[in-house]
Amino acid sequence: MLVIVTEHARKRLKDLRQDKITVADLINAASGIPERIPTATRFRGFMSASQRVFDIVAKDIPDGRLVITVIGKN
Repeated sequence: MLVIVTEHARKRLKDLRQDKITVADLINAASGIPERIPTATRFRGFMSASQRVFDIVAKDIPDGRLVITVIGKN
């Protein structure tokens, strides 16, 4: 499945709260969600390669899975 990361999510990765979370981490997280996501939904408790916990908001669109935003945990 194609995973599309929005510019908003990419911009949020530059914030201190999302430090050490990469675009690859977002793609791996979104790819690991098994079912279809018809509306924007928050998925919690993903782990980045650097051991940072984060949430994503994603939804399925005709072109693939859209990662709308990322929320880093303290």
